[in-house]
Amino acid sequence: MDGKQIVTTLDLVLQWITRLAWLNILWFMFSIFGLFVAGVFPATVATLGVARKWLKGDHELKVWKTFNQIYRQELVSANIIGWILAFFGGLLYFNYRVILQTQDKLPFYIPFAFYLLVFFYLIVVIWAFPLLVHFQAKWSQHMKNAIIIGLTKIQYTFFAGIYVFAVFYFSLEYPGFIPFFTISLSALGWMWVTMRVFLKING
Repeated sequence: MDGKQIVTTLDLVLQWITRLAWLNILWFMFSIFGLFVAGVFPATVATLGVARKWLKGDHELKVWKTFNQIYRQELVSANIIGWILAFFGGLLYFNYRVILQTQDKLPFYIPFAFYLLVFFYLIVVIWAFPLLVHFQAKWSQHMKNAIIIGLTKIQYTFFAGIYVFAVFYFSLEYPGFIPFFTISLSALGWMWVTMRVFLKING
C-alpha cells in the first residue's frame, strides 16, 4: 500500500469515526430534548433510520436533517411501541423479583413459562424498531411481524441480540466509549443484521 492509499484509508476511517460520533451525540441530544420519557424511543428509531440509509449506500446524507426528519415522522409510533415494551419489561422484571423470592415454592413450569415470555419479549424488542424504520405499517402490525420474523429467522435474532449485548458490555467496561459510539455502533450492526432479512422479504 503506497502513501496515497494510506492517506485515503485514514481519511475514510476518520470520516466514519466522525459520522458515528455525531450520530451518537444526536441520540443523546434528542433523547434529552424529549426529556427521555418522550425522546429516547424516537431517537433510537432515528438512529436506526440513519444507519439504514448508510447501509443502502447514502454515505453523504446530512445526518442532522435526516435524523430530525425521522425523529419527528416516527415520534408517535416509536413512543407507542417503546412504552408498550417498557411497560411489559417492567412487568417481567417485577415477576422476576417475585420468582427469585419464591422459587423454592413454585412448580417448575412457572419459571419455565416466565423465561419463555422473556424470550418472546426480547424477540419483539430486537425486531420492532427496525421494522418501524424499514416498512410502512401500523405499529400493531410491526409488533406482530416482529414475532413472526424473529421466530422464523431465529439465527438473525440471536446474532442481532448478541451483537448489541457485546457493544453494551464493552461500553460498560470502557465508559468513555458511551458518549460517542455505543448507540451508533449498536444501531449500525443491529440494522445491518435485520436488513439481511428485510432485503430477502422485499425479494
